[in-house]
Amino acid sequence: MLDAKPGSLDGLVDVERGSVSREIFVNEEIYRQELERVFARAWLFIGHECQIPRPGDFFATSMGEESVILCRDGAGRIRVFLNSCRHRGMKVCRYDEGNTVEFMCSYHGWSYATDGALVGVPFAKDAYGPRLDRSRWGLIEVPQMVNYKGMIWATWDPGAPSFADYLGGYKLYLDLLLDAWDGREGGTEVIGGVHKWLIPCNWKFPAENFSGDRYHGVSHRSVDMVGIGPSGQGRRDNRERNESRWLDVSFPDLGHSMIAFLRPHDAPIAPSYQDAPAVADYFRRCEEERKRRRGPEWRLFGGPGTVFPNASPLARQPRTIAAWHPRGPHQTEVWRWYLVDADAPPEVKDFLRHYYIRYSGPAGLTEQDDMENWNYAHAASRGTIARQYPYNYEMGLGRATESFEDHGLKLPGRISEVTGSASENNQRGFYSRWRQFMEAGSWAELGPR
Repeated sequence: MLDAKPGSLDGLVDVERGSVSREIFVNEEIYRQELERVFARAWLFIGHECQIPRPGDFFATSMGEESVILCRDGAGRIRVFLNSCRHRGMKVCRYDEGNTVEFMCSYHGWSYATDGALVGVPFAKDAYGPRLDRSRWGLIEVPQMVNYKGMIWATWDPGAPSFADYLGGYKLYLDLLLDAWDGREGGTEVIGGVHKWLIPCNWKFPAENFSGDRYHGVSHRSVDMVGIGPSGQGRRDNRERNESRWLDVSFPDLGHSMIAFLRPHDAPIAPSYQDAPAVADYFRRCEEERKRRRGPEWRLFGGPGTVFPNASPLARQPRTIAAWHPRGPHQTEVWRWYLVDADAPPEVKDFLRHYYIRYSGPAGLTEQDDMENWNYAHAASRGTIARQYPYNYEMGLGRATESFEDHGLKLPGRISEVTGSASENNQRGFYSRWRQFMEAGSWAELGPR
């Protein structure tokens, strides 16, 4: 059994030298401790407020391996409950989403109001008499929950820091996903439901990939050759990406990271799709308004990233957030939400919906490439001989800076810029925080630091 004391991961995760053991992806005891030390303590992404707009609306989601219910109670307050009856544990909500006045266990019939209160117990008078104190047996509610710009986050640990402290300086980069492109207050909404699928790999493979792996361009070469936009034009933001500085941004004491693209300070508004005039005009107006409202920050846009441990925003095109739900050490259930500006015109939302279908998800052109990589990497981590040899995370060691500034724009985080190549700055930051979670006994030891 894995030693539970500090230092127990010595030899398995050595971010200072850029070495990570394959064992952490396949070891059953390490996985069990992850559920207790990472997923039971970290802030986790739950869903979007637009999925539950009315009192009684609910959406069944996950925190680690455990099913939870995101809902609005009768007063319109957002709540997050463990999806488990207090009597014998049966799920009280077996639908993915809907509207209800109560959640009822189909095993023995205990029922709960949307505020979690136990309101129905069959044969209560005869079976329990006055002994049953219903106030003690309501649904188990998360001790901390926050609505951050429409996104719902929660943690099981009452001692965890506030979500604002948990996010720290990464707020700037997460806001690239959540703020309206035109800079207005309308915010975002989910379009087209939630994609859900299973992949046979450990959850850390996709989480670290999305933390900022821009070294695997060879995997998507066929997508680049075919093009995924109308008339084969490819990505709408190709010009912006090509003319930008590519920055690997990591917060190793928080675990969060993102690839950030910084356009030249004198860059013009980039052209958009020309064969969809209404859409092209919308994007142009968004860029102009963003430049006017945001000052130097208008130059910054985000690629893939990861909010530790398992939520990965992609802040440009496609505009999504994924949750890598652990389903044992050898399987991950992927959930992906797609976002658009809530006040965007209908033709723009429909245009983006089709774009997202082509690009992402289990049938998307790029996600298929990624899944194949992770599947083979995980299989290679299970071999008796292979597990004797660690993975190499040395790229860009010692080449990051803690103080990045460009034409008056100061960016937070540990930033690595390797011209013409990439670094594993972000992956090392991810595993540095992972190790801290695994070795700390409580949030008092954990930080944020």
